[in-house]
Amino acid sequence: MDFSTLALAAGAGLLGGTMNALAGGGTFATLPALIALGLPANIANATSNVALLPGAAASSWAYRDEVGPVAGIDWRVLLVITFVAGLVGSLLLVLTPSKAFDVIIPWLLLFAFLVMAFGRRAADWLHARVTIGRGTLFTAQAILGIYGGYFGGGAGLMATATYGLLANIAPREVFAMRTLMLAVANLAAALIFMMFGLVAWSACLPMLIGAIAGGWLGALVGRRLKSAMVRWWTLIVTGATTLVFFLRVYG
Repeated sequence: MDFSTLALAAGAGLLGGTMNALAGGGTFATLPALIALGLPANIANATSNVALLPGAAASSWAYRDEVGPVAGIDWRVLLVITFVAGLVGSLLLVLTPSKAFDVIIPWLLLFAFLVMAFGRRAADWLHARVTIGRGTLFTAQAILGIYGGYFGGGAGLMATATYGLLANIAPREVFAMRTLMLAVANLAAALIFMMFGLVAWSACLPMLIGAIAGGWLGALVGRRLKSAMVRWWTLIVTGATTLVFFLRVYG
């Protein structure tokens, strides 16, 4: 890889790591960059997952003292469900032909964008009108794990909305659990992707380094930015990326 290619991969990792530290959605920065480098969509998705994993793991470690039960369910039970579901989701990606994933991915991005834009509001609306038993949380956690293993874009906000709806937990109170479950799903997926040789290491390594730096930068910048500014910046990036992918496939 030449210098410009390395710089693009590292820069995308820097942006993705920063986005994840601020509000989530780092996949929206790393995935299009990897595809621009010529990687097939499924290889790019797997590579992006591995590149962003250390940042997710570091965040989980930072929140380790806040992890606890969710709706009376031991967090270790949810962790096992998430890991197994993450394996299932990543295996589904392995079995998805690259051309089929090219067609699927714009819709996954759109779904993630809509979750980012309306997920919290929808959860508040539903929770004011519907009470769901905690047993439903097992199924919801499995779905989140499968999604996280298969794609993962917007999974953090999906988890926040899900815990708010099913367990009536405020967004700040689920940071630790949400971050841990995402890291576990990413770990399960990374193991499968590496086992099946789906990771393009020449692009992954500089992106991984950039993502680690971005995680640190995002935490630094996040202390100085208003939450509304972070939210709008994230929505602009994710919305633009979604539009580009739709034009790429259907334009």
